[in-house]
Amino acid sequence: MSILIDEGSKFIIQGITGREAVTMAKELIDYGSKLVGGVTPGKKGREVHGVPVEDTVKAFTDNQKIDGSIIVVPPAFTTDAVMEALDAGIKLIVVVTERIPRKQVAQFVEFAQQQNARIIGPNCLGIISPGKSKMGGIGGSAEATKRAFVPGNIGIMSRSGGMTVEIANSLSSSGLGVSTAISIGGDVIIGSSYAELMPLFDQDNDTKGIAIYSEPGGRAEILLAEYVKKSNRKLPIVAFMAGKFMDAMPGMRFGHAGTIVEGKADTTEEKIIRMQEAGITVVERIEEIPMKLKELIS
Repeated sequence: MSILIDEGSKFIIQGITGREAVTMAKELIDYGSKLVGGVTPGKKGREVHGVPVEDTVKAFTDNQKIDGSIIVVPPAFTTDAVMEALDAGIKLIVVVTERIPRKQVAQFVEFAQQQNARIIGPNCLGIISPGKSKMGGIGGSAEATKRAFVPGNIGIMSRSGGMTVEIANSLSSSGLGVSTAISIGGDVIIGSSYAELMPLFDQDNDTKGIAIYSEPGGRAEILLAEYVKKSNRKLPIVAFMAGKFMDAMPGMRFGHAGTIVEGKADTTEEKIIRMQEAGITVVERIEEIPMKLKELIS
């Protein structure tokens, strides 16, 4: 099993004729993902690596079931693209675009909730269920993706796209492998947090443990700790917290737009305390994650 996507998932790319999206389309097709087409207004009739381009999302959804859409358009047009996909009935949207104004992100995330749809991102690399499918640029080329993401039984959630791959590499090298990995996004407001995704992993029989990459700023880790305390979940969770130096530098950014420490609950120290109180194991180095997960699973 996997969560969110599998080998039968069909999706499109909105903004498919852009340079980044053209490269992404080839990587997805080479990996075996079911990319059935793309949307760029005014470019209907073209093809990108053999898949058709249409002017609208509904040109696809009127004729077949589309499970998801990848949004790769400039920030000024992202909200319209997300709203179009939601209006067309698409239930899973991966927003790759970064630097989208917070107010607009809040608007389309709220609309997605009203539509019973899920957004991953913005400012993310997407989702992968190794050996089945991937949505977004996660892993890069098909060859590199297959090396880093070996099918296994550990779920990954990470605020950093690059560290998603790094953790997958360590899990794959250790023999544990990956069930599903999700780059949740590094912005202040995102569509799906750790706590919102955990129930999906809890229900997946093939996921035996969770690896998490965390950063300073925001309340995602606090919400995860609260979820773990309240739920009857049994999956072991091992987390790595980056940017501990920021506790001595209030207001400083660390890499992503969302890593701004605005209060005590945003600090790495407080997050680590809360997670440990909830039974989440926090390690000092990323390479310790596989070893600790093996201990906890056994």
